[in-house]
Amino acid sequence: MTQVQLTEDGLKKTPMYDYYIEKGCKITDFGGWGLPIQITKIADEHKAVREAVGLFDASHMGEVRVKSGKMNAYDWWNGLITNDVHKATYNGKAQYTAVCKEDGGMLDDMIYYRKNDDEFVATPNGSNREKIVKWMNDHNQDGQVEITDETYDWGLIAVQGPNAEELLSRLTDTNLSEIEYYAYKADQKVGGHERVQISRTGYTGEAGFELYIPAEHMVDIWKQLVKEGQDLGVVECALGARDTLRLEAGLPLYGNDFDESVNPIAGGIAFAVPKAKEADYIGKEAIAKYRAQETADKEASRGFKIDGKQIARHGMEVRNTDGEVIGVVTSGTKSPTLGYPLGFVRVNATYKVGDKVVIEVRGKEVEAELTKKDWLSESK
Repeated sequence: MTQVQLTEDGLKKTPMYDYYIEKGCKITDFGGWGLPIQITKIADEHKAVREAVGLFDASHMGEVRVKSGKMNAYDWWNGLITNDVHKATYNGKAQYTAVCKEDGGMLDDMIYYRKNDDEFVATPNGSNREKIVKWMNDHNQDGQVEITDETYDWGLIAVQGPNAEELLSRLTDTNLSEIEYYAYKADQKVGGHERVQISRTGYTGEAGFELYIPAEHMVDIWKQLVKEGQDLGVVECALGARDTLRLEAGLPLYGNDFDESVNPIAGGIAFAVPKAKEADYIGKEAIAKYRAQETADKEASRGFKIDGKQIARHGMEVRNTDGEVIGVVTSGTKSPTLGYPLGFVRVNATYKVGDKVVIEVRGKEVEAELTKKDWLSESK
């Protein structure tokens, strides 16, 4: 793996770092990586993705390649993840999953990409990469598979928004319409550069692609996308818009909405833990026991919205109308698209969509309504 460069403050640099400095961006610590909160204005970046097309640097995400050895890579992987590898039915398919401890607590959530019958690439969250790579190696002591951390060899550009396909088509001859949602094509040519993986995935709630690019070519492809997308309304985006976009889209963030103390059921991603999965995996027994508990003994992730201006943030207490603490806010913002505060809470599972709750926002009790996490449907 390529040696990563560090800032004077010890933050890891993505391939875009020098470009950010040239543009005068303020750099912040995001899971040990030096990234900007905004490149222009968060509201403008957010709007561009909803209405036109935006570019994101997601190079902090991990890229860990696993190949079959003494054991088939997928049989081995199926024992570590909650989802069922047999549902990734063809080469070029991607699957979302959780990785858990024995007690069901989540070590990470991630996507992995099926390259062929004996090889896949997992993409742990940037702040969790080292932990996940260690976890994988700890469960590979007999060398069943070959694990290679390639994170620093690759850059990752997310091209997101209604005009994403038109923009990307100007830089590649790949037939993008052939790539299904949660699928990809490896070793494509983009902007004159080879070995680019084009994946129809994203973290914004909009149509789009993620480009896994050899690190040395990332800035050039980024600049070409900016140049070619001027008439399409392309905007360069950063962490702030990434967070507001994923929240509006009902997408969770590790470290906010779940962590090692929260299992996937309580964390709101039960869809990534199929009940019918036959293979044993780490945390399976604990998760099954949790699922079997009475509703009153479980937690659930719900959406919420506030009719007003007060914004509830991560960590704020949630109470019922009788004043009893029933949970906590895990993520919150004011929706740039819808114009009202919304977010996620993790509350006692007896509280359902439509129920009223009270959130303590900076010493003030603010009424909120529990909702589904489908707010974007209101704007369509």
